[in-house]
Amino acid sequence: MSSLRREDLIRALPYARRYARALTGSQSVGDGLVAESLKEMLSETGEADARLTLYGRVTSRFDVSTPPRQGTHGLSLKQRQLLLLTSLEEISIEHAAPLVNLGTAEATDLLHRARDHLCASAATTVLIIEDEPIIAMDIEELVQNCGHRVVGVAATEAEAVAIAEREKPGLILADINLGIGGDGSSAVARILKHHKAPVIFVTAYPERLLTGEALEPAFVITKPFEPVTLAIATYQAVTGGVVLD
Repeated sequence: MSSLRREDLIRALPYARRYARALTGSQSVGDGLVAESLKEMLSETGEADARLTLYGRVTSRFDVSTPPRQGTHGLSLKQRQLLLLTSLEEISIEHAAPLVNLGTAEATDLLHRARDHLCASAATTVLIIEDEPIIAMDIEELVQNCGHRVVGVAATEAEAVAIAEREKPGLILADINLGIGGDGSSAVARILKHHKAPVIFVTAYPERLLTGEALEPAFVITKPFEPVTLAIATYQAVTGGVVLD
């Protein structure tokens, strides 16, 4: 294997971790799938796209470990995978379809039906932690358009903790950098000591939260993002991903 191939795999790792964590709803389980897939690929040669190949191996390993079943909240496993690959990872449907062993036409149909289902499913209450007023307003609108109810928008760590204590949100959507208002991850850590809720981190630098070297979030989306990206991340977070049996 050439050094370039190895470098390509290393560059693909953060994105594979993001996909695997969002699919399973767990940092440890998702990172484990990626590590096992990477070990396989390091012993192989070839010129295939490293990132797509890694996504495919993660998907295959997950499928083998998970019995076929309809999702408990209305979406099948393949629909969840297609949503994550096309929205969170921004892969074209033409590239995503073979990763889940489907033809393009069948995958496109499944994806359309999955997107139609999203806004009618898993509605919850949301706390937004974001210090930029315009961005906070945009996120609030997106959250509401996804069918959720915003119970508070916090610009500082202290505000976030206070709102969470009062409202007990069903989901926390948090920016990392709150400027002079503190740190979003610190705010989340304080909240989770007293109130358990799924968390989605929003950041312009996702690779910094996908190193696999420490306790990191299971759900990460990149600024700027499309409404459907937020919808599928929220759906996965609220329904707990697809946990391995």
